[in-house]
Amino acid sequence: MATKRTQALLYARRAAMAGVALLLLVAGIRSSWGAAQHVMLSKGREHGTLTVAKCGDETCTGPYVPADPAAADRSPVTIDRSVGTKKGAKFPVVLKPGTSEAVRAGAPGILHAWIPLGGALLLSALVIAGGLRMTRLAWGAALAGGALLTASFFTL
Repeated sequence: MATKRTQALLYARRAAMAGVALLLLVAGIRSSWGAAQHVMLSKGREHGTLTVAKCGDETCTGPYVPADPAAADRSPVTIDRSVGTKKGAKFPVVLKPGTSEAVRAGAPGILHAWIPLGGALLLSALVIAGGLRMTRLAWGAALAGGALLTASFFTL
């Protein structure tokens, strides 16, 4: 009788740990997709160049020059502050539809948008290794998350 109870507890623990790891990954994807969708699916969206004029604690603002001269003037445009943002820096951006909020375009923008997923991969690697005892999968998740965060840091 005790062995059946012990096995049931082991299965419950594994299911709970798998649920926590899955929850972390889903949360990382969901929080990344808010910005990533504008960068990755940018066809038909307004493109241009942002020049950083001033930065606050969380956002930077500056004049925006649209790639299409017929586009409406939306200056000043705001963008989330990142590691590589300095006053006077110019970089390509994509505007979120109907707003004056921008996200970085190109490979740096894609990598920057997926930073929350990189962190979620690192956290879930700990749960996978410690709770599920699946070390190879945990190493794979940790390496993928670390590579994403490192690539994002160096491109910004």
